[in-house]
Amino acid sequence: MSLLRKIANWFDDRTGFSETILPVMRHPVPPGAKWAYVFGSATLFCFVLQVVTGVGLSLLYQPSSDSAFQSLQFITSQAAFGKVLRGIHFFGASGMIILVGIHMIRVYITASYKYPREMSWISGVFLLFLTIAMGFTGQLLRWDSNGVWSSVVAAQNLGRVPLIGTALARLLLGGDTIGAQSLSRFFSFHVFLFPALIFLFVGFHLYLVIRNGISEPPKAGRLVDPKTYRKWYDDMLKREGVPFWPNAAWRDALFSSLVILAIVGFAILIGPPPLTQPPDPSIINTSPEPDWYMLPIFALFALLPPATESYLIFFGPIVGVLALLVLPFISNRGERSPIRRPWAVFGVVCVVVAVGSLLYIGNRAPWSPQFETKPLAQSVRFRDPKLERGASLFYKKGCQYCHRIDGHGGITGPELSRIGRTWNPDQLKVQIVNGSDEMPAYGGMLTKAELNDLVTFLSSRK
Repeated sequence: MSLLRKIANWFDDRTGFSETILPVMRHPVPPGAKWAYVFGSATLFCFVLQVVTGVGLSLLYQPSSDSAFQSLQFITSQAAFGKVLRGIHFFGASGMIILVGIHMIRVYITASYKYPREMSWISGVFLLFLTIAMGFTGQLLRWDSNGVWSSVVAAQNLGRVPLIGTALARLLLGGDTIGAQSLSRFFSFHVFLFPALIFLFVGFHLYLVIRNGISEPPKAGRLVDPKTYRKWYDDMLKREGVPFWPNAAWRDALFSSLVILAIVGFAILIGPPPLTQPPDPSIINTSPEPDWYMLPIFALFALLPPATESYLIFFGPIVGVLALLVLPFISNRGERSPIRRPWAVFGVVCVVVAVGSLLYIGNRAPWSPQFETKPLAQSVRFRDPKLERGASLFYKKGCQYCHRIDGHGGITGPELSRIGRTWNPDQLKVQIVNGSDEMPAYGGMLTKAELNDLVTFLSSRK
């Protein structure tokens, strides 16, 4: 007996590996479970990749506001394979979000959430949101202008939540403003809390897969009846089941390997997102833009009517999460085939089109202040010098970044093309000098003459 075999036998005798793990690997699964079932395991492979690359990055990353940016510069530019490691971590996060989304769509379209797999769906919903939370918290850890200002915008949106918005924003940032404590908090969320919760829910999710079995491919007319399903499923496995390893697992292994290779390829060919510049409150000429997987959410918030956004920001996520969580309880029996459930397919198409449209809009028309807008005074001729000075101030003082007039400017704040019809000069002065919850106070940044010119200009917009 070779030395290696002796060591393997000793390890197996002491751990009981072959008695516990191998039966799980060879447990029977329904036949016909083909390529549509590989996305869940590929998501798990991506998560393992994120853990491995995250540990590698943490060996060099310094979670301090004084040195975080410089340490990432060192990782990207000087550390051996550091740029590739950052790239793998970034594209691994993207792959994880795409795959978990496709996996959820597959489960919904095939109604695999029905009896007895309701808890598998619920744990999957938690894993979906934890994956998004991992991506969001990772962006701030770059500690560059883009990451920091994107987090500030997120905190501002969170602060709009009625009643508890301020408390939620403080919980996110660790205080009233972003700073060293925010970086430390996001680092803890990203490295400790969320990965631990993902490990917990993944373990629970896999346990449920073993306990309740992999859902069989749906067949039109074959209904799920909770009273008879378990006996039917067990009889089907005894009659037609195939061992998970190797009959079904080879597809998971092959597809996951291709995904990992694609991620590594993107990391080598494209590389990680470039760092912009260290965060500096005095630098306002930056265009904060979240990573692509957060763009649809931010674009949706930016496009909401101002009068409704606070309520929709609060109630929208609650309604969405509750709808996902109660789905398996209001529809846990009956037809599973997508051919007999056209509304389910239509709903998925609508969601995919909506997310894709928001992604396109968010990428094309920034949800953030429009720093690239051209001065209004360049495209509009004013006969009154006072109006021209006001229009120039409207741009120079940053008003035009957030407010649009005649098609020029950002959309973060209300449109001001006709503000003179509804607001009188005194109201405009009070607003400009004192600001509001979502607008800074300009009282200390304008001379009396500048304030008068700006108010005159806005009052003329009728």
